[in-house]
Amino acid sequence: MADTPKTRQETRLTHAGRRADWTGLGPGKGGIVNPPVWRASTILYDDVAHLERGWTTNRDGDLFYGRRGTPTQWALAEAITEMEPGAAGTMLYPSGVAAIAGALLSVLKPGDHLLMVDSAYDPTRNFCEGFLKDWGVETSYYDPTLGADIASVMRPNTRAIFLESPGSLTFEVQDVPAIVAAAKAHGAKTILDNTWASPLYFTGIDKGVDLVMTAGTKYLGGHSDVMMGAVTANAKSWPALRHMAQLHGQFVSADDCYLMLRGLRTLSLRMAQHQASALQIANWLESQPDVARVLHPALPSHPGHALWQRDFTGASSLFSIILNGGDKAARAAMVDSLKLFGIGYSWGGYESLALPIDPEKYRSATQWQAEGPAIRLSIGLEHPDDLTADLAQGLAAFRAARDD
Repeated sequence: MADTPKTRQETRLTHAGRRADWTGLGPGKGGIVNPPVWRASTILYDDVAHLERGWTTNRDGDLFYGRRGTPTQWALAEAITEMEPGAAGTMLYPSGVAAIAGALLSVLKPGDHLLMVDSAYDPTRNFCEGFLKDWGVETSYYDPTLGADIASVMRPNTRAIFLESPGSLTFEVQDVPAIVAAAKAHGAKTILDNTWASPLYFTGIDKGVDLVMTAGTKYLGGHSDVMMGAVTANAKSWPALRHMAQLHGQFVSADDCYLMLRGLRTLSLRMAQHQASALQIANWLESQPDVARVLHPALPSHPGHALWQRDFTGASSLFSIILNGGDKAARAAMVDSLKLFGIGYSWGGYESLALPIDPEKYRSATQWQAEGPAIRLSIGLEHPDDLTADLAQGLAAFRAARDD
């Protein structure tokens, strides 16, 4: 575990992962600001004794084989760990889905039962219904609004509870401390998908979560040009997480880590702008007659707003809107008319995105009903007034198609 100073997140983002071991050549030889890109497969040993010692250690900082990492990977893992007070370590994965799989496989075995939040990211659900089911792990889905009452759906063989707060389509905010307390009383592990808030606006380890996952593809990278996932663990969960990742040969390239480190340094600035612009636009959308609802946790109208206020230190760029009536064709007319919003998956880059979504397809424990079709918006770094003007003409296109 890194020796995290008592500083604020913005300061840690600037200094994390930049220790002299990763950026310098040794005492008296100077150093550089950014950890360099160490690309390696084969590691050369001084002698046979050195080679044999390599099998006895397994820690960042000891070169062994390229798959175990170099200072570039170690610097990024350490930086993410330092963003989660109380964390023991972070493992890196080539995508967010790989990170989710790695976290789940580190705590589950055949015959176990998993509780999965019903608002989970669709690929998470696919992993449960595909690999885990075939492997002999049963998954049940639970209402995301359950807090301490989650104890009522736990079974004797429930080994893990997976949370995603807020959900990335419909944005239910979960009572993380209450669920963590119920899990601990039962002896189950908790895994949190924290991609929406990032560790800048929500820290899970210090709230008792065992494993906190984030898709670095989104805000940590911030430029829509690198894919990565990360799982940060507490001390009890760290050995199993590391062991499972290494058994599966999980590895990320030094070049991707360099890009992720570069993105990480500006995370606080980008997130502040994402938050301000998204809230301005969300408030405007609430006032529009063609919008039935805005699903943004930082809005007072949101059902989970009180939990968001209690547990989060900020909000991100992602939220959804429910259109007032109309059908999918009218929704498509709006999305297709937008000039500044791209149509695409993911979020967290500097560009704005609009994605038609149908949450009812991905529910089994709860039922999704809405006044009209839904669109998920990711608000980028464009000027919010320009984005508002674009959405205004998009709503006009929706209205014309709806009322035709």
